[in-house]
Amino acid sequence: MTAPERARAVAALDAEIADCRACPRLVAWREQVAAEKRAAFRDWTYWGRPVPGFGPADARLLVVGLAPAAHGANRTGRMFTGDRSGDVLFAAMHAVGLASQPTATAADDGLELFGVRIVAPVRCAPPANKPTPAERDTCRPFLERELGLLDDARAVVVLGGFGWQALLPVLDDGWVVPRPRPTFSHGAHVTLEAREGRPPMQLFGCYHVSQQNTFTGRLTPAMLEEVLARAAGAAGLGQ
Repeated sequence: MTAPERARAVAALDAEIADCRACPRLVAWREQVAAEKRAAFRDWTYWGRPVPGFGPADARLLVVGLAPAAHGANRTGRMFTGDRSGDVLFAAMHAVGLASQPTATAADDGLELFGVRIVAPVRCAPPANKPTPAERDTCRPFLERELGLLDDARAVVVLGGFGWQALLPVLDDGWVVPRPRPTFSHGAHVTLEAREGRPPMQLFGCYHVSQQNTFTGRLTPAMLEEVLARAAGAAGLGQ
């Protein structure tokens, strides 16, 4: 697949994701939040739909989150944009040279990612930030197809245990995931050998950039930057 063909295929997948209505509970919640809004954002027109990936189709590094935040990506329509988790993530990405600016406030704010694409195993904002296993599994084909298209990817940073568990079965299609499966931990690093035709995948674990982790100091900016920098180096970025 040529670069223009891949870019068109990724854009088509993004459009398909944004139109999905497969999970009744998630559809109802995301649309309720978009209608009721938060007082601070009463002048916003909420996105209120599934949120596609964000970043170039030739990305060499993937960042895998959990799901859109109700008043973050569910409002802005772009991964990790408009909430405090995103504030932490994009500041760290900017610090290690993966983003053009340290803030992400709206889909048209000019933010550009360099060699990295952000995706999620669940594309709709879930109540209490907790998707069900069934919702995760229903959404999995989108992640499988996206990873299949991003054939320049060499490394993945997974934010949190939910994303780690969701991603391993997807990776197992193209790479050899050890048995028993690697357990999630902050700073975990596993090299997955390809089954055929692709280079190894470097898998990194990082605590999620949730307020629960960042406000308590469980995840500090330095810790996040260290994992991102290691992963970027493994992906061949900046070389």
